[in-house]
Amino acid sequence: MTETARERVDSGHARYTYRLRVPSTAHAALRTEWDRCRWIWNECVVRSKKVHHDGEDCGPARLDRMLTEARRSTPWLREGASVPQQQLVRDFARSRSKALKDINSRLPLQRRAGMPRHKKKGKALPTLNYTRRGFRLKNGHLHLAGDVVLTVVWSRNLPSEPSSVRVYQDSLGHWYASFVVPALVDTLPLTGKTIGIDWGVRETATTTSDTHDLPHAQQGRKTAERLARYQRMVARRRRPKGQAQSMGYRQAHREVAKLHKKVARQRQDTGRKWAKSVVRDHDVIAVEDFRPKFLAKTTMARKAADAAIGATKQALIEMGRKHGRDIHLVHPAHTTMDCAQCGARAKHALPLSERTYTCTACGTVSPRDKNSARVMLVRAGLNPAGADRVRPDCSRGSQAA
Repeated sequence: MTETARERVDSGHARYTYRLRVPSTAHAALRTEWDRCRWIWNECVVRSKKVHHDGEDCGPARLDRMLTEARRSTPWLREGASVPQQQLVRDFARSRSKALKDINSRLPLQRRAGMPRHKKKGKALPTLNYTRRGFRLKNGHLHLAGDVVLTVVWSRNLPSEPSSVRVYQDSLGHWYASFVVPALVDTLPLTGKTIGIDWGVRETATTTSDTHDLPHAQQGRKTAERLARYQRMVARRRRPKGQAQSMGYRQAHREVAKLHKKVARQRQDTGRKWAKSVVRDHDVIAVEDFRPKFLAKTTMARKAADAAIGATKQALIEMGRKHGRDIHLVHPAHTTMDCAQCGARAKHALPLSERTYTCTACGTVSPRDKNSARVMLVRAGLNPAGADRVRPDCSRGSQAA
């Protein structure tokens, strides 16, 4: 195959999400189905706490037996489809095992996945999962178990038959169907270029190529004034606990949700477009494996959240996998202290106010984030000379005097 040819091969699974048109009868059926699933989830939480207190095991087999007994003794549960209820039990078991694994691994509290909690009525958004035996597509409609028929807004065609579907509702009340299908790798033509990427707060992404730097779009800051106005409206119109909220309160609450949704979509769109341009122009990508969760408890929390570093990094990884690019995740430790030219490491970490990196070993002076982006290429074992004309001259283990 030549470099300009395109190749499509199987690679894992992907999700295709579509908007749903839900009539009133189907909406009532979905809400009732969710009430059953929510009751089962809360029952699993209670049983899990009880067996933990008694020192017993609470694995998937025990939860399946609990579901079977509950459906046998409760006619209300038997009226609903068994597929979403079984999938909810599996999701609970997976969530609980992940939390126990983090506890046994002695991870820090801020990195642990919490134990499953109760899903409260009116607060937990409906999410129903169906395997292949619980749904079918016929004449452009989605038929779910329990004689629920939904109209799908087909914005694009499915590449193949889906193996499962997730039907869920967002904070605005819109319903969506997310189908799982086999993913196809659409290989792009080779370019012979490499790039290093460093994440930051002043600029979302700084790369070894000036044309691919991603500035901070500040979508959240641009809508902060409108968001504050609607939040004040929500606070003024909130009634005491136990009383039904007014129509004005619900309208103001909806406006807040619409703004949050708009900003989230803007961040997602910006990240995907940038990721596509990076993947299209480079064959090998060395990106900092940065986890911005720890920034949530710092003074940079709001700006870091507005930068959406995690979503942008995930979009880059998914786009690279989709188009067959080589993605190297580089550990972020000491990337601001190492020199990309000679590999020497500074004795002290640079403060955030210092935006210029000066190596005391070789005298190289460069912008701090640009130097970190070049360090990504060095740590990934790539030759930086092909991207930014920088070649390391000595081992990285040497330390600056």
